[in-house]
Amino acid sequence: MQKTLSESKRCSPITVKSLPVRSNHGPAALQSPSNRAEQRSCPQWRRANMALMELASLEKSLGFKKANKYSTQGNNKTPILQSNKGAPLIGLVTIASHLVQEAAQPELLGRTAEQRAVVRQWLEYRVTQLDGCPKEDIRSILKELNQYLEDKVYLAGSDFTLADILLYYGVHHIMADLSVQEKEQHMNLSRWFDHIQHYPGIRQHLPLVVVLRNRLYTGGHH
Repeated sequence: MQKTLSESKRCSPITVKSLPVRSNHGPAALQSPSNRAEQRSCPQWRRANMALMELASLEKSLGFKKANKYSTQGNNKTPILQSNKGAPLIGLVTIASHLVQEAAQPELLGRTAEQRAVVRQWLEYRVTQLDGCPKEDIRSILKELNQYLEDKVYLAGSDFTLADILLYYGVHHIMADLSVQEKEQHMNLSRWFDHIQHYPGIRQHLPLVVVLRNRLYTGGHH
């Protein structure tokens, strides 16, 4: 979602711990508490911080022994991974797909040409539709996902893929804020979400979201 010029001016650049601080307000040591609070409240800062945490969690779930160091660029704070083999990799989906390949788990990108296309579709959906989604559009997205998952175990059908991982990360904060009644209204989405959060090694840094599994799984067709 595009931000207004006035909003972008209010948001200070993100600071990545592993890199030198580059800020309009000077060195980190000279920043006032109000400036640091301003950074943390900035939508771009929050999304960038979430993306970096997601990439760190993905690395752990894929079995990486050493964490990569990331930076960000632009007003949208797009994550960047400096590759040792050439040009830097830019964007959550590009970097995540690279990590999957580096971990020698290409099946997470799809086993067939059709499945790979579906995975790419959902990865694109994550960054173009879900990230930065205004509050007034969240209900329509939940409805859309719930309908799609009605007859599916995973987003790409019967196989667990990177699409499930990144969409799980993307909707976690939304699902955490839903009431019990709202979770029941989106039974298929809740079932999928609960399945993914219990998938070995996936949840990592994220808190467990309580889903009333008995009511969702046994009462859904009554």
